[in-house]
Amino acid sequence: MTTRSNRASTTSTARKTRAFIHYFDQHPTEEDLMGESTAQSTLIFYLQQVLTWMARIERWFVVSNLNIYRAKQRYEYPLAPDLAVFKGVDITNRASRALRSWRLYQPDRPAPSVVFEISSDSTWEDDLELKPAKYAAMGVQEYFVYDPNDPPYWPINDGRLRGWYRSEGTLVEQTKDEQGRLWSNELQSWLVSDGAYLRLYDNAGQQRPTESEAARTAEATERLAKETARTAEANERLAKERAWAKLRELGIDPTDL
Repeated sequence: MTTRSNRASTTSTARKTRAFIHYFDQHPTEEDLMGESTAQSTLIFYLQQVLTWMARIERWFVVSNLNIYRAKQRYEYPLAPDLAVFKGVDITNRASRALRSWRLYQPDRPAPSVVFEISSDSTWEDDLELKPAKYAAMGVQEYFVYDPNDPPYWPINDGRLRGWYRSEGTLVEQTKDEQGRLWSNELQSWLVSDGAYLRLYDNAGQQRPTESEAARTAEATERLAKETARTAEANERLAKERAWAKLRELGIDPTDL
């Protein structure tokens, strides 16, 4: 028979063992309520595909809009980057309910190495003025901001791309090269403005593809190789036929050779 005392004890034990829940894992943030423009969502999706394909061999975790907390405080307001790259992190079950947010105070939960924010009308000032310090305090190594909108929301002289790198505990703004590019040491890639898109290139000048782009390139390369082989075979047959014809003109039967 279960007594009231036993039920109370069971309830008390369940409360003690219940997983800690951050308030904003169950309630929308201001950013959630803002929504995304087509320019934002298109670029975020594209960059996530590029970075995920880059990370297929490395132990990287690439994620979009995941709440990140620094302390075990129920009402801490999270940072949720448009894109975050966690290097050296292998998430085997990304559908796990335990992965509803990223908690830096837990073991094996490092800060993201690289963060991207894609600016909108309501976020661009925070992206440029406030978030560099916030991401520096979190431990981020590199921070990049891009404005894909037409026309851009940023002041015209700022272009579309800006970036920061970690130095002595703070994020220091990078200087673009003569071509207007920024180098990401963490991603070993050049970041290049391309209107509504932000492209990544390796040090040899090859554009970093998505998985589908890589597959199309591989298919095109295979088709070209087959066509080249067929052309070589056809040329060899033609050369042989011409040689045989020349021998016949000289009264020599090629089959006797």
